[in-house]
Amino acid sequence: MQYHLLGKSTLSVSEIGFGCMSLAGPDADNARLIHQAIEQGINFFDTADLYDHGQNEVSVGKALKGHRSDVVIATKVGNQWREDGSGWDWNPGKAYIISCVEASLKRLQTDYIDLYQLHGGTLEDPIDDTIAAFETLLQQGKIRYYGISSIRPNVIREYVQRSHIVSVMMQYSLLDRRPEESAFPLLLENNIGVLARGSVARGVLVNKPAAPYLNYSAEEVARAAEAIRQESSPERDAAQTALRFVLQQPAVSSAIVGIRTTAQLEDALRAVSVPALSDGELAALRLAVPVNKYEQHR
Repeated sequence: MQYHLLGKSTLSVSEIGFGCMSLAGPDADNARLIHQAIEQGINFFDTADLYDHGQNEVSVGKALKGHRSDVVIATKVGNQWREDGSGWDWNPGKAYIISCVEASLKRLQTDYIDLYQLHGGTLEDPIDDTIAAFETLLQQGKIRYYGISSIRPNVIREYVQRSHIVSVMMQYSLLDRRPEESAFPLLLENNIGVLARGSVARGVLVNKPAAPYLNYSAEEVARAAEAIRQESSPERDAAQTALRFVLQQPAVSSAIVGIRTTAQLEDALRAVSVPALSDGELAALRLAVPVNKYEQHR
């Protein structure tokens, strides 16, 4: 396993991060899977207070108890469940964020959160108040660092300019190269790490039938998937090729992979040991479909 410093933080994170949202088993099963991941070198675990009404944090907290000094725990805040449980509303307010951290700390059974992330964001938010909330939590020692989870270039720019974020979580894959033009250069310049999610594009790049994805037609998706297959081999299967494409992007610190089974864990882990993509293979993949760009929130 390779490790990278997350932006300008002191957090050394595994190249493969464990996306805990996919966990669906009983706590004991989740713990076994998480412990297997730790044994294989994964040290970065990402959850959110939104997932399963906070129960995802509870399960992750139980699993990581006794391993706290060996792992980096990331969670997210900003989506407020309605009292009737019918859905959630966006709330980036200072008071709300500060109140939420206490509940997350309790559920995760920890005294501090390594990376606290804003779970979204718009230009209409009270951004200075939101930043002030994270800065307050830093001063209180309840969080070590903070970042945002966003695909909006205009929101990312505001936080880069006005805050001390160390990371941005965003979607990135062969079928979603929008960050290459709008975000990666800015983040590299400012030493802010990228946590990449969605590397297999909901499976259409590797094992699901071609279907429209973002601005791509089903035919274009099929071409991208075929390019992945063409650049794969017995030593590096399609999923690992798709993941290598993401991991070899210089801006990416860690690829966050949704894991719910041992087989998925093992497949993700193999991506760090399989042959890297050559310059020629990377070029062939990039030529498979036209590169897409953000059309909104620029």
